[in-house]
Formats: sequence, C-alpha cells, structure tokens
Amino acid sequence: MGVKGTAGRSGPSAKAGRWLTPASGFLAGYSHTLNPYVGCAFGCSYCYVRRMPVALFRGEEWGSWADAKRHAPESLKREIAAAKRKGPVTIFMASATDPYQPLESTERLTRSLLAVMAEPDARPDALFVQTRSPLVMRDADVLARLRDAGVALLVSVTVETDRDDIRCALTPSAPPLAARLRALRELRDRGLPTQAAVSPVLPCTEAFARRLREVVDRVTIDSFAMGDGSGGKRSERLGMGEALARLGLAAWYEPEAWRPVYDSLCAEFGADRVFVSQEGFLPPAPSRILHTEENR
Repeated sequence: MGVKGTAGRSGPSAKAGRWLTPASGFLAGYSHTLNPYVGCAFGCSYCYVRRMPVALFRGEEWGSWADAKRHAPESLKREIAAAKRKGPVTIFMASATDPYQPLESTERLTRSLLAVMAEPDARPDALFVQTRSPLVMRDADVLARLRDAGVALLVSVTVETDRDDIRCALTPSAPPLAARLRALRELRDRGLPTQAAVSPVLPCTEAFARRLREVVDRVTIDSFAMGDGSGGKRSERLGMGEALARLGLAAWYEPEAWRPVYDSLCAEFGADRVFVSQEGFLPPAPSRILHTEENR
C-alpha cells in the first residue's frame, strides 16, 4: 500500500501548534509527549490510535497516510526551556505515531528533533524513544550524545512475537522481526540503554524469550487488556479477538495469555529485568536503566 507523505501540504493534520503535548492517561508519569508525525504508515491492526479523532476525521484508511509536522524543529528548544521553568521535562516519543516510520527516512524530522534536544540549552531530563523500526539505528550517534550529556534515555523497540507469519497477518506493513532484533543488538552493543517491548504479546514460539535475551538486557510485556488504556475495550472494538480466532489462535486473546510468556522471560532475564505494562514505559532514570557493561 502506498503511503502519502505530505510534509508540505496545508491541512488540519499537518498543522500542530506545538511539539510538546502534556502527557496524561497511560503516560501520566511523563511531563510531555512528542509526536513528529501525524498518522502512521505501519497501520498495525491493534493500534488504538486508528479510532482516535485524528484518524477518524481524516476519512482515509489508517496506515495509508502520514504527515510530517511543518513547524521548525528549532522551536522545540523554546518549548523545552519554557517547560523547564515549571519542573523536570520528561518526554515520551511518540504516543500516537512511530517516530521512525518510512517517511522519516527522507524527512529526517525525528533526527532533527533529537539533535535539538542534544544541545546544551534544550536537553530534557529524560527521553523515552518508542519505535518498531530498525531505522532508529541510523540515529545512534545523536542518541549517544544525549546519553553522554546526562539525559536519562531509553530506546524501546517493539517486538511482539518471533513468528513472522503472525507479523504478516496482524501487522503486515511493520518492519521484519529479524531487522528489529538486529537493531536492538546493535544499539545495545553501542552502549545505548535499550529494551524490547513485547507489546502487546502476540502468538510466539517457546524460543522467543531466548531470542530476545540474545539481543537486549531488558524487556517489557503487555497484553491487549492491560495496554490499550481501556481495560481491553479498545482492542475489542478493533476486533482483535476475532482476528486471532480466524488464525485459530483464540486462546492468545484470553486475559491471562501473557503470563506463560512472562514466566519464560523471567527465566531468561531474571524478574528484575522484566517489566509489566505501564511499569515498562515509565520515564527512564539512571537508577532504572540497565547499562550494557554492567549486565554482561
């Protein structure tokens, strides 16, 4: 499916007044969220954003469009400075889009925003980068500058399963799983704080936990019921139970289906390195991050 990248187009979805949005709900532990794009080309079937006003008012199929926000990355510096006068600035990037979706490869908007935050007078106190794209590896140099400057940083890469047939069935436009695992390994080997986000857990093999342990030192796990911000009602409206049933995997939609995967992760990582739902998406702090050299 072709995705329209419309960075220069005038329209409601391309006109964001500010970069920073006050955080709330599932991300209430943060001061702000930061979404470089509106829309998302990955169009995952379980993504609750597809039923939010920004998607419904657009009138186009979720996953078929993405717009780059049009104001200057440099304005983020002023927003962070103003926010710091009120208290610590902790940023979740991103809550309603993927900061490394395909459009980023040409727009380089996320990279520009990271570069701004790496400047001495624009550094947030903490930055959580959430993506499912191996393109994040391109920006390892800027992320390392943020880390070295004392920003509490965590790069979280979604890996919901190790079964590519499940990826193709439920998130066909998302990057291949092998590429995501390679990105996690490379980021970890560069000394960047990373985690794998099994969010939501999808049908996987018994070797899943071991495969994750080979590439990352920390993992978080979530389920449809815990992670959609509504106790599972959003996932139900999206038809995720029916989708798994069509694949002959209805048991994976049960409320406790995540627990055997959690147990296998704890056996591989140790319980102190496995986080559950919101706990795994809290603002990073030096005391919470597992550094590469300490854990090998």
